[in-house]
Amino acid sequence: MGAFGWLRGLFGTKAQAVGAPEPYRIATIAERSAEARGRFWAALGPASDRILSSAPAGSLWPGGHEAYRLIHRGNAILLATDGLSDPFDEGASTNGFEIELFVEGPGEGAPTQVAGDGWMLEVLRRVAAIVAEERGILRPLERHGPIPLELTNVSTSAAIAARLPAHFLTSDDVLGVMIGGPDPDFGTRIEDMPLSPVRVVPVVLLTAAELGEIRAGDSDTRDGVLARLQAMGVGHCSDLQRESIV
Repeated sequence: MGAFGWLRGLFGTKAQAVGAPEPYRIATIAERSAEARGRFWAALGPASDRILSSAPAGSLWPGGHEAYRLIHRGNAILLATDGLSDPFDEGASTNGFEIELFVEGPGEGAPTQVAGDGWMLEVLRRVAAIVAEERGILRPLERHGPIPLELTNVSTSAAIAARLPAHFLTSDDVLGVMIGGPDPDFGTRIEDMPLSPVRVVPVVLLTAAELGEIRAGDSDTRDGVLARLQAMGVGHCSDLQRESIV
């Protein structure tokens, strides 16, 4: 958070000696971006200040590093990327990829289960890596709507393989997710970012049968699956205990 310095006044009728004022520091665009994201998530529930994971410099994320934040939302746990909307540099005209991703699911006990090696973090990491490699996905989302994505070789991830029930995984070792739908039950735009508005996008787990139907269909098929998820009360949440809607 930027430091705005202290306003030092003179009291009484006599001049008083004062020390040198503290230096005035203007917050960087990256710091202002982080503050705006923090305000957005804090409005949904208590948020952890702790960065859950950080990659070395050289990451494809706009700011050169990746990070995640944990938000407790009632009885649910929400895990969000924290930096896909960082500016590329101080001379940037937009807030990075103008997007942040999140996964929300039922609370699973101690936050460390999610923060350390939980399936939520692993899924979010994989999706965020693809988004970064593609240099963002906001424009395709705006043009075509929610995007189904296949995460391959998921059995190699102990966090995913150990937690996800068999009906979420396909016979060819794929986990399907939907980026951008169904819509969550809260606003999805961070309007007060310093350079440009940022869209907050859900990542939703699909069962193998749901992914199979989408694979075999078209955009109408996808929309039908999303509508059924919403109608069944699943919505944007990823509950490992739910049954397939297909």
